[in-house]
Amino acid sequence: MEIYFDNSATTRCLKSVCEVMEHAFFQEYGNPSSLHHKGLAAERCVQEAAERMAKTLKVSPKELIFTSGGTEADNLAILGAAWANQRAGKHLITTRIEHPAVAEPMRYLEGQGFRVTWLDVDAKGRISLEQLQEAVGPETILVSIMQVNNEIGTVEPVEEAARIIKAKNANTLFHVDAIQSYGKLRILPRKMGVDLLSVSGHKIHGPKGVGMLYVKEKTKLAPIVFGGGHQRGLRSGTENVPGIAGLGQAAVEAYENFEEKRAHLSALREAFLAGLSEFEWAHVNGFGSCLQHTGLKDERADGEHSEAAWDDRAGRENASVSSERADGEHSEAAWDGLAAPHIVSVSFDGVRSEVLLHALEDREIYVSAGSACSSHKPAVSATLKSIGLGRKALESTLRFSFGIENTKEEVSVCLKALKELVPMLARYTRH
Repeated sequence: MEIYFDNSATTRCLKSVCEVMEHAFFQEYGNPSSLHHKGLAAERCVQEAAERMAKTLKVSPKELIFTSGGTEADNLAILGAAWANQRAGKHLITTRIEHPAVAEPMRYLEGQGFRVTWLDVDAKGRISLEQLQEAVGPETILVSIMQVNNEIGTVEPVEEAARIIKAKNANTLFHVDAIQSYGKLRILPRKMGVDLLSVSGHKIHGPKGVGMLYVKEKTKLAPIVFGGGHQRGLRSGTENVPGIAGLGQAAVEAYENFEEKRAHLSALREAFLAGLSEFEWAHVNGFGSCLQHTGLKDERADGEHSEAAWDDRAGRENASVSSERADGEHSEAAWDGLAAPHIVSVSFDGVRSEVLLHALEDREIYVSAGSACSSHKPAVSATLKSIGLGRKALESTLRFSFGIENTKEEVSVCLKALKELVPMLARYTRH
């Protein structure tokens, strides 16, 4: 049985997505900029995809810019906003747990004379709204905060952040990296106070090599790709018609029967956490460790294990978390504001992550040792380091990320494999 629990790295294309793309490849193959029938047909294909995506966000199709993926969408948002608005100030704000697609452009801009404030996070990966409020000032032109962390699944309070940002400086632009949250959470940029929002196709069972950036109307943005002036001059280059068509189809599929799909992902996560709670050598990172009925522990910087506890802010804001359903289980809805339904980060005592990853791979169980986007460049995870994990935990953490095609049977098989492998590998490591 092949078990794929690395859906935060990429997902398998849905058959319906492949069918839409095949039609575009063979039927709508014209250049969207051409004035003849084939060109107009390709242009309609792109427009239809924009309309379908815009509907999921309740925005105008004219506010969407198609890109080569999430990385380009993030880069366009950050570099484009910085360059277009630098006369108003050169202060930027982001967090210490951002994906490299955000963190690296920020570091680049630091080298170009911009000043960047890096927000800290607590032991569960949540930013401090108080620190954000103190950081925003008259010269702050952009704040970039991811909605769902790609490694531990923590959901950041982006709506609250937007209110603080706009109250302190109404001209400050707010960018949200929604690459791990689009299709998993309801996202309404206008209601949330978001000016720029990034999405990637291959995270939602769409094709690789295509993404989207929502740009709120009248937002000042400079292009980072120059050429023929495509997409209102913000992103030159002939549009990837098949990819865009596939992205549009994937977006529709992601939000069709949305509550059922999210409930399915949550059920997989809770079954996995419940199984892990039986293993004293497994320690969950992020808000997954706060699920009271699992009894799981978290890993502190001093290397000792202590019972997971909410920080005061999380406890106040989510007092309903211990509420019970009629069947006696904890209400999943109470966790929507804390943890994404599809990501679980786990540290395993005495076993290096790469060793356990390949041992699982030998059993056709595929997981991740971190962000796949940087897995070929061994480095300490900024996210895990920022939440206070000790050295041993940093070296022994795996990410399990579920998709709509996964089953509880696969969760059970994975738990059985972990129960057999971890103690054995730990003994081997000690010797």
